Amino acid sequence: MPPAVRPSRSRRVLCALTAALASPAALASPTTAAPARAEPHAAASLRFGACPESVPTPPAPDRVECGTLQVPLDRDQPGGERIGIAVSRVPASGTPEERRGILLVNPGGPGGSGLPYAVTKRAKLPASVRRAYDVIGFDPRGTGRSAPADCGPMGGLFDSPGADPVPVGEAAEQAYLDSLDRMADDCAAGVGAALPHLSTAATVRDMDAVRAALGEPRTSFLGVSYGSYLGAAYAARFPHRVGRMVLDSVVGPWDWHDFDVRQSRELRRQRDVFFAWAARHESRFGLGDDATEVRTAYERTRRGLAARPQDGFGPAEFDRAVYRALGRTERWAPLADGIRAYLRDGDAAGLRPAEPFGNPASRVFEAANRSVKCADGPGPTPSRVLADLRRIRRADPQPILTGLEAAACAYWHHEPRRRTPLGSPAAPPVLLIASEHDPVTPIEGARRLQDRLPGSRLITLHDDYSHGVFASRGNACVDRATAAYLVDGTVPPTDLHCTGPGLPTP
Repeated sequence: MPPAVRPSRSRRVLCALTAALASPAALASPTTAAPARAEPHAAASLRFGACPESVPTPPAPDRVECGTLQVPLDRDQPGGERIGIAVSRVPASGTPEERRGILLVNPGGPGGSGLPYAVTKRAKLPASVRRAYDVIGFDPRGTGRSAPADCGPMGGLFDSPGADPVPVGEAAEQAYLDSLDRMADDCAAGVGAALPHLSTAATVRDMDAVRAALGEPRTSFLGVSYGSYLGAAYAARFPHRVGRMVLDSVVGPWDWHDFDVRQSRELRRQRDVFFAWAARHESRFGLGDDATEVRTAYERTRRGLAARPQDGFGPAEFDRAVYRALGRTERWAPLADGIRAYLRDGDAAGLRPAEPFGNPASRVFEAANRSVKCADGPGPTPSRVLADLRRIRRADPQPILTGLEAAACAYWHHEPRRRTPLGSPAAPPVLLIASEHDPVTPIEGARRLQDRLPGSRLITLHDDYSHGVFASRGNACVDRATAAYLVDGTVPPTDLHCTGPGLPTP
């Protein structure tokens, strides 16, 4: 018999989230998406000053400034509790005639802090874009300095070493479901009354509040990974307030659990590519001269860490390291080197991340990630989670399940009534960008989202295997076309195809 599938625990009266708030001014977003109408705001509602140490200083003569905008916790109760949204700004470096407005940026997640991104991403943007836009970063609600989410132990997620994340057998499957149940309980207890309000839909309204506080008629936007989902949701609610929108490494318009399962499949494909690549460079890595031998070396490493974890580094931590490495080809050589060093010397130091899992930033990220995913639409049932796990294991007995974050929504204490709307035929043309072999956000997602944004164009970077493309991969074809769109509004006449770098040379 399969393990028992338990229903969600009953809702409890939970304490309200507390947050340090800054400005006294209040902003109210309109309740309809279109046509856009003026939103009242006070000129002093967003005051800029010095930034926290987490925000790097840009090279002179550029400067960065930060502020906090107060918004309602519950967007449908504008007079209720308020939270602070941390905002950063690097002003445009060009002349007033060159200025095109604001470019709001988001690095992904859900759960990623965007406050420093105004500096770090801007530094990589083409000069024409830096001259044209005030680049605006922000911490979405629940992240960074914007009422950060706290789910406590998250059902044992931060145990070190963690339990093997690939359950095999009925007892292990039941333990896996139990951990998801505990995670949902921990988030309900830790996040409290804010739980249903840490959502993409609420963040979209915060984004529009930032636009209004800055006195801008429209929001131009650059979103990467989950940032693309956030941008598509903004276009759905406020299509007439969209300026120029670039959605890079696109999350498709699926529910989150479906997306996570698709991602696990693509990660398996990418890992096979990695095995074959390492085999072709056997003289460099010494893991074997065919993909099967490299896979054997990989599995020996994982089994060894499962049997004897090193200072809290076991199979769960190994899988997280592999998950991270597969998304960017420049991390493949360090991964192969780390496997070789472990097999040769028994030392897992080369596989460890620079920042240990479970540090304060990762705790907020993981809590916000589940909170947002589970607030964005109905979650899977526990039986669906179990069926998908078994299907994944039938395809490969040693899969990478690190990204199956929405599985916790099976036990969530708040059940949203509908999915977050994405895209709108009323929005202006949007530019979507995708790497052909990106395993983190498979290219099929960009094609699906394009259908919901009529007039949009897709730039595909062919023969590329990494996550994050514009002002990231150094591809002149992609960067020129995207800069022309952002600065001059030039929409490619058709979808654009650019040639990527292929697999790396170690």
